[in-house]
Amino acid sequence: MVNADKSCLVVIDVQEKLAAVMHESAKMVSNCAILVQIARTLNIPLLWCQQYPQGIGPTVEPLRMHLSDIEPINKQCFSCCAHPDFSARLEHLNVETAILCGIETHVCVFQTAMDLMQQGLYVHIIADAVASRKPDNTQIGLARLAAAGAIISSTEMFLFELLRTAEHPHFKTLSKLIR
Repeated sequence: MVNADKSCLVVIDVQEKLAAVMHESAKMVSNCAILVQIARTLNIPLLWCQQYPQGIGPTVEPLRMHLSDIEPINKQCFSCCAHPDFSARLEHLNVETAILCGIETHVCVFQTAMDLMQQGLYVHIIADAVASRKPDNTQIGLARLAAAGAIISSTEMFLFELLRTAEHPHFKTLSKLIR
């Protein structure tokens, strides 16, 4: 089970021009925003990446408003791990688990997850917070990640796995995010 104290949330490329063409984009963006709020409330560190923002645009506003105090990692590589700033920040966090959300499932999310697992981290993919243009690519990406050892979860499942009990001090606040 995921442990907030040893995890980080990685938000990958949820940018205006990309998000606009994703299958079920609104659901994905909403769930990414919920994940960011969960991470902020539970003090889970965040890494935030953007793919070539000069061309693809900034991160969507529902996320950007919760990330304004964090410097994004602007990249052109598909795997976040290929960017030296990402690798340095991740190493500094000294976490065991990376929780991934963003786009596209079969490209940047997939390659980042594979690299993180190769580095020995546990990887959770939040299936309702990732997307691709075509649903088939999302399904294929998730299937390959699961076969490689990634843990496939949902936003709600992830939240309750972190809280573990209705007696958690943030239960009432955070459970409202999914209702």
